[in-house]
Amino acid sequence: MTSTTEQLSATTLLRFATAGSVDDGKSTLVGRLLHDSKSVLEDQLEAVERVSADRGQDAPDLALLTDGLRAEREQGITIDVAYRYFATARRRFILADTPGHVQYTRNMVTGASTAELAVVLVDARNGVVEQTRRHAAVAALLRVPHVVLAVNKMDLVGYEESVFAKIAEEFTTYASELGVPEITAIPISALAGDNVVEPSANMDWYGGPTVLEHLETVPVSHDLTTCPARFPVQYVIRPQTAEHPDYRGYAGQIASGVLRVGEAVTVLPSGKTSVIEGIDALGESVDIAWAPQSVTLRLADDIDISRGDLIAPAASTPATTQDVEATVCHVADQPLTVGARVLLKHTTRTVKAIVKDIPSKLTLDDLSQHPNPGQLVANDIGRVVVRTAEPLALDAYADSRRTGSFLLIDPADGTTLAAGMAGESFASKAETAVQDDEGWDF
Repeated sequence: MTSTTEQLSATTLLRFATAGSVDDGKSTLVGRLLHDSKSVLEDQLEAVERVSADRGQDAPDLALLTDGLRAEREQGITIDVAYRYFATARRRFILADTPGHVQYTRNMVTGASTAELAVVLVDARNGVVEQTRRHAAVAALLRVPHVVLAVNKMDLVGYEESVFAKIAEEFTTYASELGVPEITAIPISALAGDNVVEPSANMDWYGGPTVLEHLETVPVSHDLTTCPARFPVQYVIRPQTAEHPDYRGYAGQIASGVLRVGEAVTVLPSGKTSVIEGIDALGESVDIAWAPQSVTLRLADDIDISRGDLIAPAASTPATTQDVEATVCHVADQPLTVGARVLLKHTTRTVKAIVKDIPSKLTLDDLSQHPNPGQLVANDIGRVVVRTAEPLALDAYADSRRTGSFLLIDPADGTTLAAGMAGESFASKAETAVQDDEGWDF
């Protein structure tokens, strides 16, 4: 008979991302996970076996289960984020397999932005390299709560414990300095299947979990209800019909927290206050709603509210500001320079903005800040100060990944320039930005 704990765990969902340098074996690891956990359809496996045989390979190339793009298959590398969905008896998974090339680091930002766990692969022969540090830095910046160091290709170093221990110590020291809260190191061979799904008979010195066992048992907190409530307005509903002549509702998804009928709320950035008169969910009136439900709020007062406004409890409203200090991962090919005119998209709100200052750029080797770099280029991680045309209700990213994040967008063609995280970063505890409004349009 299934226990209550097992029944509950079967309903949980873990979002995780894989990252690592080129040829570290990410796609093979993912393919091994899917294959050994019986999450591959028979026709998929047959197709992989057929392609592998055409290439003259003796065994199926499990990396083909995730490398879906033709360019990836021809080059044997991952150049895009491949999302995969699978499940075991204990948990459901959404996996983002992200690229290893330096020029595709920006793709990891996409894959890890919603992840609760990141698997960083290291080739046991090469150890921790710059791209390993870059991926650890991105995971730390994105506040990914759990990081797994998978030391791969242990079969090629004779399954030596000393090799694993040295790499694990170096990575753990580095990631701890970044502020990663939990690091788990696992020695594996994705090709041979050691410690991926089944325990390895070749590493009896290792007594920890396999990769899948850790993925199935790591604590996952989806409880956004512990944070202050935030409701970005996505759409204003005004039917103005004979049946609903005076209906005015504000539709959107609750980003965090709990909202209740009768609760006093503040609308930002205007600062006007009202009371929640009703909450409509799935066509029915309810007394309470919580993140991440999509609902429609009805307020007691007629207030000028439009898309992009934020409704929050009057007792815990975020401060509004036009000066945004943040850490950004620059993802565009064109550089981000001081004085650049951009659009800043925060939840459902998009405003004009100017890059006021770029105080520093992160040097990944020693985690030092390179002052006044002048610009950020693709894959750079740096601090920026942005001045917006209108006030924004931003939380610190450390407090809320949903309402503390934003995008910088090129107003000319809509290209995403940078992914931003408001507030202090892991490497800026002693950093103070200079405030100077001279020469700005707003």
